[in-house]
Amino acid sequence: MSSFKRFRDAALCVALLAIPFFFLNANLKDPDDPENTNALDRTVLSVSAPIQMIASSTARWFSGVWQDYIYLVDVKEENDRLRSENARLTEENRRLRHEALENRRLRSLLQLRERIGGDLIGAQVIGRDVSRFFRVTRIRLDRGERDRVRPGMPVITSEGLVGQVRRSWGRYSDVLLTVDRTSAIDVVVQRTGARGMLRGTGQDDRYLAQIQYLRRQDDIRVGDLIHTSGLGQRFPASILVGRVTRIVRREFGLNQEAEVTPAVSFSSLDEVLILTEGSRTQSLVERTGETIEGEEL
Repeated sequence: MSSFKRFRDAALCVALLAIPFFFLNANLKDPDDPENTNALDRTVLSVSAPIQMIASSTARWFSGVWQDYIYLVDVKEENDRLRSENARLTEENRRLRHEALENRRLRSLLQLRERIGGDLIGAQVIGRDVSRFFRVTRIRLDRGERDRVRPGMPVITSEGLVGQVRRSWGRYSDVLLTVDRTSAIDVVVQRTGARGMLRGTGQDDRYLAQIQYLRRQDDIRVGDLIHTSGLGQRFPASILVGRVTRIVRREFGLNQEAEVTPAVSFSSLDEVLILTEGSRTQSLVERTGETIEGEEL
């Protein structure tokens, strides 16, 4: 039994060594030369051809899979790089737009300061109170009593009149907006010079004010611009307040009313200017050349 096993193992080794030799020998001969190939070679070639085809196809398939994998890895890396680059450029673009808007606002405030002249105090909006409809009802500034800010001082932007300081303390102050129901401002219609009293409606869902005490015969139309009149020396003249959006004429009575939409976007305020007493007095004198209490100013 032991000798048979040794013989079997030896025969198997010889066969395993001989088969590759015959395959190699047959494939190295020229198949177009019949004298160079014998029956064994042709038999080997016939048997090896399908095996070679299957092996070649399998090798090509694995090669394609590997190339696709490498390609997909490269594509993923490229996509990740492009996605990161796109995110960086988007953030940079957003930052540049924000800086451009801020520069425009600051440039507008600087031009407004130069146009009005006098002593003005720049302030940042640091807080907002809102209604249940997210309408801004009050703003808080980072300037207060320590900065010579006093109640009643007008607050403006390049868009127009924001309102007036309601109270001030320490380093902070609150602003009464033109649309607050307790706000009252003497105004004039730019086109015709008609005068009236602008009062805020204090509505929760929209920014709106009304001009009261307009005479029935006063010429006022939708679209007319409304400015401060300058009377009372509380607000300088010719500060834009808003635009007429509706006229209310009742069947009876001596007066008419006009609804005014404010020129200022209260929800997007970031920087404002506060007009001091000196600034308001100087503006009034430059406009009219009047004297106060008999003394030339």
